[in-house]
Amino acid sequence: MTGTQPNSRSAVPLDELDRRILAALQQDNRLSFAELAERVASSAASCMRRVKRLRDAGVIIADVSILDPVAVGKSLTAVISIDLEAEQRDLVDAFKRQMRAAPEVTQCYMVTGGADFVVIVNVEDIDAYEAFTRKWLYSNPNIRKFRSMIMLDRVKFEPRVAV
Repeated sequence: MTGTQPNSRSAVPLDELDRRILAALQQDNRLSFAELAERVASSAASCMRRVKRLRDAGVIIADVSILDPVAVGKSLTAVISIDLEAEQRDLVDAFKRQMRAAPEVTQCYMVTGGADFVVIVNVEDIDAYEAFTRKWLYSNPNIRKFRSMIMLDRVKFEPRVAV
C-alpha cells in the first residue's frame, strides 16, 4: 500500500453480497473461501469469483498485516499539520514525493482547511522524531510551518471503510 493514492475512477457498483464480503475481509482477510462463504451466506465459488472481481476492479487494493507500532519499537506516533509556503504544482508534487520516501511517514493526506497536509509518523522515541523533523521538515524551504501533536492514547483505530 506504499504510496497508495485515491484513484480517479468512479465507484464500483456493489450489491449486498459484495458488501458483506468486503466487511468480512476487512475484519480478517486470512479467511479461506469456505470460511468466507459461511460468514456471508454464499458459496465458496461465488465468493472466489467476487473477490477476484473486486481485486481486479481496484476495490480491494491490498492484503496487509497491521502491526502494533509499540511491539515493533515505534512507541511514538505524531500527527503533524503542515503549511506550505507556495502551492505551485511542482512544489506540491515534490513534497508528496518526499513524504512517500520518508520511511517514518505511515500516512500523508493533502487536506483543505487550516493546513495543506496532515502527516502521521511512527518513530522509536522523541529523539527519532526530532531527527525526522530535521531531515524532512526543517530542511524543506517550502514548508512555512508545521504543528506536531504527539499521540497519548489510541482511542479508536479501525483501518477499514464502512461498506
